Amino acid sequence: MARKVVYERSGEPAQVVRVMESDEPGAPERGQVLVRIAAFSVHPGDLAGIAGPFAGAAGDALIPGAEATGTVEAIGPDTPVAAGVRAGARVTIFLVPGAWQDWVLAPSELVVAVPDDVPDAVAAQLMINPLTAVLLRRAAEGTMAIGYNGVAVQTAAGSQVARLLAVQLARHPGGLINLVRSHAGAQKLRNRLPGVPVIATSDPGWQKEVRAIAGERPITAAIDAVAGELAADLLDLLGPGGTLLTYGALAAEPMRIHASSLFPKGPRIEAMTISRWQAAVSQQRRTWDIDTARALARDAVAHLDVAAVYKLDELRTAIDHVGRPGKTGMVVVTTH
Repeated sequence: MARKVVYERSGEPAQVVRVMESDEPGAPERGQVLVRIAAFSVHPGDLAGIAGPFAGAAGDALIPGAEATGTVEAIGPDTPVAAGVRAGARVTIFLVPGAWQDWVLAPSELVVAVPDDVPDAVAAQLMINPLTAVLLRRAAEGTMAIGYNGVAVQTAAGSQVARLLAVQLARHPGGLINLVRSHAGAQKLRNRLPGVPVIATSDPGWQKEVRAIAGERPITAAIDAVAGELAADLLDLLGPGGTLLTYGALAAEPMRIHASSLFPKGPRIEAMTISRWQAAVSQQRRTWDIDTARALARDAVAHLDVAAVYKLDELRTAIDHVGRPGKTGMVVVTTH
């Protein structure tokens, strides 16, 4: 028998999930790859989905998760696959709903090969965060001034996604100002990314510090994973026509933005999600983005930290670890 993680109602994730037995899947059809899962990552977004409005009907048992690693058991007939994907190969699946189980039938375009020297705990997080960072880089550079004497600021700069973005924008020296909550977090980030400007928002004068670093250069983009009350401060920093790009909601409180803050400079507020990218872009662009994200993960693998690895029977402890203060890296669960 196989196993899967399920939840039948919304609520506190560690309380509503459970592991249950399930039948092993049948043979893959055309366009599918059957993967035996070795480990899966516990993304904060996975937990937000469990805690949010329940997406199923009464009596449904939904399987969470969107990213995992494992071994290819079979490939559907006449199915095109990425380079290196073959029976017996180690792969990562991503953006595949229901990744928290022993077996997954994944769409072939969402299966990528894993280098031999990458351990399961890293392979289980190989794509979603790097892909998010690639999309954020494109959006930031799309403000036109980035790389042309302009500046972007980003919040939650110690996170994995933010560090991967900083690695990409390193070719624009001084083009990215990083914001973290505390002095301890700021020093940790400076140690990992020497020469990158880092400011702690716990300082009352942090906005003045940002403006001092930017100097005469316009702040054309604010890349924000926090939202909440911080969003209004970021809008205040933007130059005329700048963009507030939101891709997360770490803050518990809602965004409170007064209309008067929008009129003088006419900023844009834009939300970015991978699901929207997945639905909207062409197949050619999707393939290019996936290849770019995989290359970024390979080149910046040192930033794919592992916070802890748990066994499947320790799932609730693993979920609790995701929200632990000071956590750095991804929480990973193994299935064996």
